[in-house]
Amino acid sequence: MPDKNEHWETVYATKTADAVSWYQANPGPSLAALEHYGAPADTAFLDVGGGASTLVDHLLELGWTDVTVLDIAPSALETSKTRLGERAPQVEWVAADITRWKPARAFDIWHDRAVFHFLIEEADRQAYQAALLAGLKPGGLLIMATFALDGPEKCSGLPVARYDPARLQATLGDAFEPVEAWDESHQTPWGSVQQFNWCVFRRSPMG
Repeated sequence: MPDKNEHWETVYATKTADAVSWYQANPGPSLAALEHYGAPADTAFLDVGGGASTLVDHLLELGWTDVTVLDIAPSALETSKTRLGERAPQVEWVAADITRWKPARAFDIWHDRAVFHFLIEEADRQAYQAALLAGLKPGGLLIMATFALDGPEKCSGLPVARYDPARLQATLGDAFEPVEAWDESHQTPWGSVQQFNWCVFRRSPMG
């Protein structure tokens, strides 16, 4: 198994941001979810795996003031910093492997579009959950998108785990109460379609 950090550094060092399958010129599902739940602009927001995503651009344009972007690949973060230019210092940038990260603070919203499904080993999923429990406030929202049961079996040359709402709920555990779920047919930059499963959970107020 290749080193995770090396794999993702290679991906972002050899491909432009719009040449990967998960690219979205407009991160509509994420923005729609945030609008639907009425998240205010001062919400403490974490985007896991959001290195080269344009979601951060849209949040800044909407006036969001407490945005953190975490990615395993420093080169992905640099892509966004370069794109944002003088606005980049308004964002907290974290280069880290989520399965080894120890959050220094807790967030109101934890957003993960297409990271969790890469964790095929139980130890990695448990490490992610430990970071999630440390990094999401009781009562906070978890917005997570994974490949659906009829989604791809591999992505970026790596095997993935596929989920429906019940399977994702069982994996995350009782600390996360299901709120809503929906499907997305994501069109890649080259025109193929990938089926995603979106789920929103609220962390139990009891922690």
